[in-house]
Amino acid sequence: MSSEDTQNQAEPAAEAPKPAKSAPKAPPKSTMREYFESFVVTLIMALFGMTFILQAVTVPTGSMQNTILIGDYLLVNKFIFTPGGGELPFLPQREIRRGDIIVFKYPGNRVRPENDRRRNPPLVPYQINYVKRVIGLPGETVEFRDNRVYINGELLREHRIIGDHDTSDAALETSEFEPRDPEDKWNVYYQQKTIDWIRSGRNLPTSQYEFAVPGKPMVVPDNQFFVMGDARDDSEDSRFWGFVPRELIVGRAMFVYWSCDRAASNGDLFGCVTHPRLSRIGTLVK
Repeated sequence: MSSEDTQNQAEPAAEAPKPAKSAPKAPPKSTMREYFESFVVTLIMALFGMTFILQAVTVPTGSMQNTILIGDYLLVNKFIFTPGGGELPFLPQREIRRGDIIVFKYPGNRVRPENDRRRNPPLVPYQINYVKRVIGLPGETVEFRDNRVYINGELLREHRIIGDHDTSDAALETSEFEPRDPEDKWNVYYQQKTIDWIRSGRNLPTSQYEFAVPGKPMVVPDNQFFVMGDARDDSEDSRFWGFVPRELIVGRAMFVYWSCDRAASNGDLFGCVTHPRLSRIGTLVK
């Protein structure tokens, strides 16, 4: 017997591979469980979005008409502004700019706090959301005279339009006061009596204002902003109660996701559903 035959006899025969054990199958999910899991995931995503990215607000006053109407429901981008200022190229964020329409917590009237207490209901600082347009940036000098805004001594180009309130809360009836210039940044609205006063050459009364009054320009403090409503004769804004600190700003108004005629609905929630302003839905805020 050769050595090869002896070696072959010493080698045991290879065993056949054992079949792999299949993992036990999980019991099928019930329809109710699938619905519940989908609801939980959706709820978590919605809470995350409403906490860090988006927020829905409503507009109760006419200080921004005609840009925003009473009864408009806005979607606010809470993520767009950088928390500490500056630009972040790797994120879709930027610093606050002049002309941005922002939503912020009302800081309160620190000069005349009694004015907040006289309101019905009283205005509580940091409890109610306001919507205004950013006019003055940190470090800039702002002055409001003859119903014009001056930034660092230079006229801020705005397109002035006549717009008087009517008995409903629909859009104001408007007419052009002056032709639009290509340099005009946005529209602002004045009542007819104010325009008549301007045309007559008389000085407009400014005793109701506390900030940036004629002859007393004010410098916007660091990390704060001077804001105004587009309805210049019907807006209680930075001219009355001062500057908006950066930490009170919620975000930038994006678009109208629902709108209703509050006068026709008598302020009722169901009436707001049955009296929509369909032409306003989807309107970009700018």
